[in-house]
Amino acid sequence: MTELLTSWGNAVIHLLLQPYYYIALIFIALYYRRQVALERKLIHVKQHSWGKETWRTIWSGLVMGLLVSLAAIALGISLPGAAVALIWVVSLVLMLFRVRFLCFAYSIGLLGVAQFVLSFFPDSLQSGGVSTFATALRDMDIPALLVLAALLHLAEALLARWQGARLATPLFLAGKRGKVVGGYQLQAFWPLPLFLLIPSGTGIGDLPWQPLLGGGLGLVSLPVIIGFSEMTQSMLPGRKAARTAGRLLLYSIVLLGISLLAAWWSPLTVLAALAAVLLHEGLSWYSALEERSTSPIFVHPPAGRKVLAVLPDSPAQEMGILPGEILLKVNGVLLTEAAQLHEALRMNPAFCKLEVKNREGESKYLQRAIYDGDHHQLGMILVPEPDELRTAEAKPSSIFSIIGMKTGTRRRSLPADGLKRTKPAGAEPKQENAGG
Repeated sequence: MTELLTSWGNAVIHLLLQPYYYIALIFIALYYRRQVALERKLIHVKQHSWGKETWRTIWSGLVMGLLVSLAAIALGISLPGAAVALIWVVSLVLMLFRVRFLCFAYSIGLLGVAQFVLSFFPDSLQSGGVSTFATALRDMDIPALLVLAALLHLAEALLARWQGARLATPLFLAGKRGKVVGGYQLQAFWPLPLFLLIPSGTGIGDLPWQPLLGGGLGLVSLPVIIGFSEMTQSMLPGRKAARTAGRLLLYSIVLLGISLLAAWWSPLTVLAALAAVLLHEGLSWYSALEERSTSPIFVHPPAGRKVLAVLPDSPAQEMGILPGEILLKVNGVLLTEAAQLHEALRMNPAFCKLEVKNREGESKYLQRAIYDGDHHQLGMILVPEPDELRTAEAKPSSIFSIIGMKTGTRRRSLPADGLKRTKPAGAEPKQENAGG
C-alpha cells in the first residue's frame, strides 16, 4: 500500500509538471470565452459566464477523472510513460482538422490501426528519432486502452446528461428558403486527469489483486479531454442532451464489449480500433441526418412570440417562463412582432401582466413588478424573426476560430423586394448618450 501511495504521489507530481493538462485548461477557457463572444454578437447579452463555466468543467472533470482512474486501476489498464506524449501528439493533430476529433476514442482507434500496420514490419523504425514513438506504439495495450475509451464515454454520457442542457447556446440560424430560425449549440469539454497503471514486467511489482487486463504496481498520469458537440433546431436543449447522452451510453457499452473480446482474443484488436472510430462517426452522422429530416420548432406562430432562451437570474426566470413557451399577450397586447414586446412593456413601466402558452398548449397568467435595471425584455430571448439580419454558422467550431475568438456570425443581405427589418430578438433599444 505504501508503494502504491508513493507511486500515486509521483503520478500527481508528473501531472502538474507536464504541459498537457494545462493545454487542456487553456483550450477550455478559450472555448467558453468564444461562447460568450458569440452570445454577445447574436443576442447582445451574455447568457453564460466563461469563468464559471470553466470552473464547473474543471471540478466536474476532476471528480469524473478520479472515478474513471479508480475503475481503470481496478481493471488493470496500463500505459507506458512514453505513450502519453504519443497519444497527445495524435490528439492535437486531429484537433487541427475538427475540434470534435479531440476524442480519446479517435486517438486510440487510429493508434490501434497504426500498431496493426506496424506489426507487419517488425524490423522497421528501430533507430532514429521516431524509434521512441515506434517502441511506445508497439508496447501499447490497445484493447485495454479501448476499454478506457469506453469508460471515458460512459463518463461523457453522464456529464452530457447532467450539464449538457445548461451549457446550450441559443443561435440564429439560416434555415430553408432563406428564413432565419432559432436553434441551439450544445458543445462542452471536460479535462480529466487520469492515473493509469504501468505495464507489468517493467521492474514494477505485482498488484495486490488479480486485475482483468494486467498492469503492475505503479502509476502514470494521462490528462485527456472529453466532450460532445451537437446542434439542434428541432428539440429543446434538455431533450437533445438526454438523447445524446443515451446514444453515448450505448456506444460505450458496445465499445466496452468489443474491447474486452479483443483483450481475450488479440486478432479482434484492429476491428475494435476501427469500431471505436467508425461507430463514433456514425453517431455524429445520424444526429446530423436526424436534424435535417425534422422541421425546426423554434419559429414564431401566427399569434404570439416563441421564447428561445431565458437569461439566468432574470425576471422571466423568476416568473417560471421556459424556453419553447409562447408569449401571447403583454399588458393586454397580442404580440405579432418582436418589437411589440418592448412597446407593450412601456405601457406600464412599473408592472407587467403576461399571458403565456406553455409547452402543453395551456395558458398561464403571470404578473410581476418591473424594477430599474431589469432586462428590457424581462430576460427573454425570443425566436428570431424570419428576416433577422445576423445569423451564426451551422457548423462545429474549429480550433482556429476558438483561438482567434471568431464567432462565425455573418450579416445577411436582404432580398431586393425589401423585407421588413426587425430588431434582433435580444437587442437593447438604442438610447442617446447611453453609458458604457
